[in-house]
Amino acid sequence: MDVARKLEILADAAKYDASCASSGAEKRNSLGGKGIGSTEGMGICHSYAPDGRCVSLLKILLTNFCTYDCLYCVNRVSSNVPRARFTVDEVVDLTLDFYKRNYIEGLFLSSGIIQTPDYTMEQVVSVARKLREEHDFRGYIHLKTIPDASDALLTDAGRYADRLSINIELPSLEGLKDLAPEKDARAIRISMGRLREKIDTARGERADAKRTATAQMKTVIAPKRFSTGGQSTQMIVGADASDDARILSVSANLYGSYRLKRVYYSAFSPIPDASGALPLKAPPLIREHRLYQADWLMRFYGFESDEIVQRGDGMLDLDVDPKLGWALAHRERFPIDVNRAPREDLLRVPGLGAKTVDRLIASRRHRRLRSADLARLRVAMAKVLPFVTLADHVPRSDELEADQLKPRLMRADRRESAQLALFA
Repeated sequence: MDVARKLEILADAAKYDASCASSGAEKRNSLGGKGIGSTEGMGICHSYAPDGRCVSLLKILLTNFCTYDCLYCVNRVSSNVPRARFTVDEVVDLTLDFYKRNYIEGLFLSSGIIQTPDYTMEQVVSVARKLREEHDFRGYIHLKTIPDASDALLTDAGRYADRLSINIELPSLEGLKDLAPEKDARAIRISMGRLREKIDTARGERADAKRTATAQMKTVIAPKRFSTGGQSTQMIVGADASDDARILSVSANLYGSYRLKRVYYSAFSPIPDASGALPLKAPPLIREHRLYQADWLMRFYGFESDEIVQRGDGMLDLDVDPKLGWALAHRERFPIDVNRAPREDLLRVPGLGAKTVDRLIASRRHRRLRSADLARLRVAMAKVLPFVTLADHVPRSDELEADQLKPRLMRADRRESAQLALFA
């Protein structure tokens, strides 16, 4: 099989994994004629998968052969799909060629399990090692790690990769046991813990070296790097019966226990020859979108996972974004005085982002804020004004009733999410 056909098969097979973003990478470039590639700057040509996902990395599998039989995976051992396998050198050559053509900013590499977890992980690490050591590649590398691989291989992976990820796969232990019986939830958690320890240790050593260099005003040999962009994971949404409250609870635990950079949510996509244990159709894409919004609230807006979902069935309201849903359910907390409220209260106002809140707090030190100040910050006035008071604005009594407010604000929220319809 020629490389072009392999690329067609293995790039398509990788599209279901959403856990690849190049944020948090260590800054490197090839200025001065040394090395190939960069993790900063412009000029990346983004491509789009058929389902609308933006792909700026060469995102491929080393192989879609797999000895596991996970029912939700199109590459499971019992699946009737075309199979292919790259050699290590083929992946290295493709990455360099695509980078030189300015198609990509780096590589996201995963793989089906072949022979053993250690053998597979060794092949994946070999790609990164060759790129870094033989070709001085300074672009971004994200490796998907295998939970059952040896500690030594995980250490090698972290030396060469900017980010590592281990997919938790499903939100519930029951779902993983039923749909992926060969995967061990305990092994996944143990590997995440090992990665966290290595990342924390490397960061501590770098910080110590920096302090020593500053104190002594001399160059100190930098300690070895390890996955400077941290680790991430992915959960499949809609393949099992887990509701949104359960998903957000698991995500909060992962962020707290393993300091993950991101939890990615991937809506279940029906696959050929699917098992009867799987849903017949995919969940609405807007559900995935609402989970990302809820995830943002936990990470940057001070929300706890157990307060975001308002419905009794444990599902997020698909009609409005989660912050607006929370505000409508807690009208007693509003309106909030923009000129006096603390930052944590302003972050709960629908339509106000974290940067906008910081600008408002900085501005109100010099004058009392008015409606025109919000307009200058280009906030969604229709969404914000019912929930705040300003020097020249107090919401009318009829604006405070959730039953009347929700239909009006839903229209504004739909415009904000209209782009999703292109990919539904």
